[in-house]
Amino acid sequence: MRLSSPNLTHNCLRIALFTLSLLLISLNAPLAQDAETAPDTAVVNTEPAADAAILAPLPAANVIAKDLPNDKGGAVLVSWELSPDDDGNGKVSGYLVQRSESKDGPFETAGNAVRGATKFTDNKTDDDKVYFYKVAAYFEYLDAADEKIRITSAATVTGPVQSSAQWFNMNRLYVLLFMLFVAGAIIFYIEKAKKGEEIYIRKIAGIDAVDEAVGRATEMGKKIFYIPGIQDMNDVQTIASIAILGRVAQMAAEYDTWLEVPVSKSMVLVTAREAMKEAYTKVGRPDALQDAQVHYLTDDQFGYAAAIDGMIVREKPATIFYMGAFFAESLILAETGNSVGAIQIAGTAMPAQLPFFVAACDYTLIGEELFAASAYLSREPRQLGSLKGQDMGKGLFILCIIVGVILATFDIWDMSVIFVSR
Repeated sequence: MRLSSPNLTHNCLRIALFTLSLLLISLNAPLAQDAETAPDTAVVNTEPAADAAILAPLPAANVIAKDLPNDKGGAVLVSWELSPDDDGNGKVSGYLVQRSESKDGPFETAGNAVRGATKFTDNKTDDDKVYFYKVAAYFEYLDAADEKIRITSAATVTGPVQSSAQWFNMNRLYVLLFMLFVAGAIIFYIEKAKKGEEIYIRKIAGIDAVDEAVGRATEMGKKIFYIPGIQDMNDVQTIASIAILGRVAQMAAEYDTWLEVPVSKSMVLVTAREAMKEAYTKVGRPDALQDAQVHYLTDDQFGYAAAIDGMIVREKPATIFYMGAFFAESLILAETGNSVGAIQIAGTAMPAQLPFFVAACDYTLIGEELFAASAYLSREPRQLGSLKGQDMGKGLFILCIIVGVILATFDIWDMSVIFVSR
């Protein structure tokens, strides 16, 4: 009996330990199951887990959807008030804007807005359809597996709204007023010029020197070269150049001086000949004009410049006009003309070439002076009125700049907003 007593005690102890182990296993089994399903519950936004409900931001308030004003249609403006959690603490990552053609859905994503934003423009709407919108604040974070988890707030539906086009963009009202002022000034001065009233135009030294330049060539019995640039007739500078050519040709016809016009484009050739023909007809000498006075050289930029340089060196003209669009050949031409002692008058709206003409020519028309030259020379009422009216518009614009600088300097009002298209 004494030998069996320790064995019995030992067996009872083993049974007790085995029973305790089974009890612990049965208690831990539900906890392990919850741990395995917890990540899946956090990923699903429709039924967030307990910690997801804590992370969900408060919703945006006062959501309003309306047609985007002052546009051509196809856009809806959605606005809202910031979520109370959107206060810089990082609890709001952005706003999800959803759209549907039915109040009951289904809703599709129209776009996202960053945190702190209160507006979103949906530019993909159809003017023939009605839409409903809702805006939800959301918070994003990475889980243990570096997967992005998005938790969204509740959202209420707003609508219906329909996009449409507007007849006028009221944001550009100031531009309309400015255009009406300029148009009115042009009409006023055209009528004034038609009545024969004097209209003051600032003197342009280069244009006033045209008579002197043509007269000098006449006295010396030498040619006049007129270079209309290297661009075609689709360039406004070439058009202005041909207008000036008409005036120069009229004076050359009166003085019976040879005026030669080498060109680099076929359309310029035809147009220059017509301008010369009209000028010679005005002074009653149409038979004095010869086709050889206007001739084609080449379309190549530096081939054209080389050909003119050769003509200048060989024939040594008394006067050379450079009127139109010029590029790298400007200094080559002007230096060659200067070397033979010709009086040179240049005009271009190419800012990079103006310094070369100023340095090598006797007179230079700078920028807009080239375009004003035809009105200055002809004194035609419509051209004079247009020139004066545009000058009035420029004066108004300069006045706005001065007033705007003063207002901005003293922090009274930012006047630039009236010139910005919103």
